[in-house]
Amino acid sequence: MPGRLWAFLIAAAAALVILGASILPFLTPAYVRVEQDRVGVERLSGLDAGTVNAATTAILHDLVLGGDFTTSPLGTPVLNDRERAHMQDVRGVFQGFFVLVAASAVALAVAFRRGRDAGARAATWRAVGGGARGLVIVLVVAGAFATFAFDAAFEVFHRLFFSAGSYTFDPRTDRLVQLFPEQFWSETAIAVGVVSIAVALLTAWQASRRAASAAPAPVLTTSRAGS
Repeated sequence: MPGRLWAFLIAAAAALVILGASILPFLTPAYVRVEQDRVGVERLSGLDAGTVNAATTAILHDLVLGGDFTTSPLGTPVLNDRERAHMQDVRGVFQGFFVLVAASAVALAVAFRRGRDAGARAATWRAVGGGARGLVIVLVVAGAFATFAFDAAFEVFHRLFFSAGSYTFDPRTDRLVQLFPEQFWSETAIAVGVVSIAVALLTAWQASRRAASAAPAPVLTTSRAGS
C-alpha cells in the first residue's frame, strides 16, 4: 500500500478509536442521570425521580444493547411512536459508528503487529500521532462553530443522519425531549469534546515518544584517510 494512503488510513483509524473511547462513558446511566439532575428533567417532564431513572435506564439499554424503546414504568409507554422510531434511527447511527470504531481498532492492531522492524513501528506511531492531532483540530473547529451557532450545528448534524421532520419534537408534550432536553445535549457535547481533546493530546504525546524510541538509530560511517 502506498505510504501516504497507509498513513492516512492509520491516522483516520486512530482518530475514530479515540473518539469512540471518549464517547463511551457518556452512554452510561450514571453520567446521564447526573446531567439530567443538572438540567432539571424531573421539573421538565413532571415525572418523579424513580420514574425518570427507570425510563432513562431502559432507553439507554435499548440504545446500546437493543430493544424496542417501549419502556412503561407508569403502565403506558413513555415514548410515543414517533419518538420510538427516532430512537431506532439513533441506534442505527450509533451501531454504524461503533462498527467503524471496532474495525479501526482491528486495523491498528494489525498495523502494529505487522510493523516488526523499527522503521515500520515508528511510521505507525507517527501516523497515530497525526490522527490524534487531526482530531484535535477538527474538534476545536467544530466546537467553535457549535459554541456560536449550536442550533445550526444541531440541525446540520441531524440532517446528515436523519430524514427531515423525524427529529423535531415538542418539549411541552414529547417525553423524549423532556428526558433529554437541548441543554442536556449541548453540555454533553461540550463534555465529549473536552474529553476527546484531552485523550487525543495524550495520545499524540505518547505516539511522538514511541515513534522517537522506535526509530532506527542512525548508522555512523567512518572513513580512513589515505596515506
